[in-house]
Amino acid sequence: MEKSDEEALAGLNQLEPNFRIPLINRSPGVSIYRIGQSFYDSAKVQKNLNEKKEELEEVNAALDTLGRDRQLIKRADKLRSRIESLEEKEEFGNSLMRTGNPVTILDTTRIESSLRNMEGYLKNNGFFDSKVSYEVETKKNKAYLTYLVDEKSPYVIDSIYLRSENEKIKEILERNKQGNHLEKDAIYRQEDIVSERNRVEDLLKNNGFYMFSKTFVEYNIYQDTSSKTVTVEQLIRKPTFAEKHEVYTIDSINFRINPPTDEFSDRETERDYKDINFNFYQDRYSEKILASRVFLEPGGVYNRKDVIESQRQISNLDLFRFVNLTFDTLGTSLTANIYTQPNQKYQLTNQVGLSVTEQLPGPFFSTSLRNRNFFRAGEILEFSFRAGLEGVASATDQGVYQSREVGLSTAVIFPRFLIPFAPWSLDKFGRYNPNTRTQISYNHTNRPEYTRNSLNGQLAYTWATRNQRQQFTVNLTEISYVRTPNITPDFLDVLNNLADQGNNLIFSFLPSFVSSISAQSVINFNQYGNWRSRPSSLLRLYMESGGTSLNLFDVPNNAEEGIEFANFQWLKLQADFRRYYPLDQKQTLAYRANFGIAQPYGVSAGILPYEKYFFAGGGTSIRAWQARRLGPGSFSPERGPDGFFDYTFEQPAEMIFETMLEYRRNIYGYFDMALFIDVGNAWDIGADPSRPGGDFRFDRFYKELAVGSGIGLRMDFDFLIIRLDLATKAIDPAQPEGERWILDNISFKRPFGVRGQTVLNFGIGYPF
Repeated sequence: MEKSDEEALAGLNQLEPNFRIPLINRSPGVSIYRIGQSFYDSAKVQKNLNEKKEELEEVNAALDTLGRDRQLIKRADKLRSRIESLEEKEEFGNSLMRTGNPVTILDTTRIESSLRNMEGYLKNNGFFDSKVSYEVETKKNKAYLTYLVDEKSPYVIDSIYLRSENEKIKEILERNKQGNHLEKDAIYRQEDIVSERNRVEDLLKNNGFYMFSKTFVEYNIYQDTSSKTVTVEQLIRKPTFAEKHEVYTIDSINFRINPPTDEFSDRETERDYKDINFNFYQDRYSEKILASRVFLEPGGVYNRKDVIESQRQISNLDLFRFVNLTFDTLGTSLTANIYTQPNQKYQLTNQVGLSVTEQLPGPFFSTSLRNRNFFRAGEILEFSFRAGLEGVASATDQGVYQSREVGLSTAVIFPRFLIPFAPWSLDKFGRYNPNTRTQISYNHTNRPEYTRNSLNGQLAYTWATRNQRQQFTVNLTEISYVRTPNITPDFLDVLNNLADQGNNLIFSFLPSFVSSISAQSVINFNQYGNWRSRPSSLLRLYMESGGTSLNLFDVPNNAEEGIEFANFQWLKLQADFRRYYPLDQKQTLAYRANFGIAQPYGVSAGILPYEKYFFAGGGTSIRAWQARRLGPGSFSPERGPDGFFDYTFEQPAEMIFETMLEYRRNIYGYFDMALFIDVGNAWDIGADPSRPGGDFRFDRFYKELAVGSGIGLRMDFDFLIIRLDLATKAIDPAQPEGERWILDNISFKRPFGVRGQTVLNFGIGYPF
């Protein structure tokens, strides 16, 4: 085959051979199926199914006689659930049989069905003269099936012409040829016909043709067998209910919030605002906010895009259980009716689970209480509490469940931009789901080396583009007061030793007042959430300016002697790009590139707040290094008695660059495998006497890129992904130059290399 899609044709084959493990020539799926089959009794399942159906009939008869008895209703629900389970068991076997798969048997009926599907696929993709056959070769009890595809030359589109008696429709289609799915000299494909029919429907509905549908679009294909071309006629049929397709206009708009029960029906309130008739069951909603999310205008032409956008933006308020938008017609006039029902006023959400941070697990509990429509203008008041044991590696030693964290926060979310003296902003930005978030929070962290408390305040704006491709967040102000009341003597000695060598990291642990302004943009290319079926990308851009307001005041420099209160000024930039490329239904290539730089200046004396540093290494970074232990640059950590590195301390850095390439493939069922290679490192911007070789320099940074590679096993249950990644250091920049290639340490005697060379990462979810 030269031009047809071999992968798509292979997917139409209904006889897929059983997966076998090469070395042992065994199929795990078949083995699991046979184990389940060994104690599966179909007669017993059928007997139980019949008994449950008879019992359900008796319960239903009793309900008809006795009425809505609570115990009988509960019993009927249990029986229906049991019958559904038994029917599944009858059709597909027990749980082990459903997990495994039976031996694939040569079946000519299924082969013939596969042939018909392949022939249909080829003809739908322009290969009208193609032929498909098959051959079967048998050796003992095994069959080798080969499909023979003679695709011949595909037919291409010679010309496309439109036929319609409606001049308005012809004008719109002629004016909007951009995005046409049918192009001259392109290979004929049935899917292009379907896409173009949908485009025509959307285009006309967005230009006032309310009653139009794609059933009025007909395509006639005229085939020229000598030149292998087709002529496509696009025919717009006349409606049966009128002489021609008409443009509809909006006459009036009604917005009704239905009461939750009939007892409120006598408490209705009506008022008009911006030509919208509002009907509330209580005077507790802001018509200004609701009107800003309705994009229909009386006298305007019907536009389906505005209808969908109105529904979506009203739903984004999170005030209503549902949003229905219907139309009443009178001639070519439309009355828009928006029906909603209030969501529950209070919502309590509790969550108990296990988080995995830097490959180390820890349990957590969180709860949040939402109060909707708090100020009667769509605001949401939210209280949150979180407590957990975070699996963060110790800064001076390795440990699990070493970090205990407690967090409290109170936030008010306004469904608009809070901009003083700008009432016009409400209507102007309604299409972009604007929100203003004000929040006060308190966090307590108890690690083996120190205890840290912070009180935070935030004012943030968020919005998104209409197509949801870009999402923006601007933290107009973020203020934190940070204290570290307890530091262990061992960790304090480490900080003092660093200070004696010229590294002032100790300033990060002094009481401090930290303020910043930041902005973030997330750009979604080609439906990032649907990366399993199509190539997609995600780009996150982040910038932050810290301590900017300190330029207006005379504050002491951190380098001054006897300072007890630290001040910080810094600039931070970060870009995170991710790309996913599915090779077929079972294979995917995933790539990530992450770059960040943070530069302290002014009164900071070269030091950042500890939370603002970059760290390399760990389950979501360069996986062959322990969490937060890689770098900076070619700095060499201390060696243990055996001569190998002891990655005892975290290595904060001011610059990071890391790339990851991963090949993912489904092995069988829930089990996936991955092959990956990670490249990157972290650096300081200037020289640090306590960590020689840690500074970034253009003439050597490329020699300091760490390289790790490995293999991963993932269990993908859709709702939960458990990940195990075994990563080995290939190039270690901490080694002397010329000795950094260490992959040759691996041998049959030492399959994992020397001590510390191979790291096992455990995580929840994909690394990126």
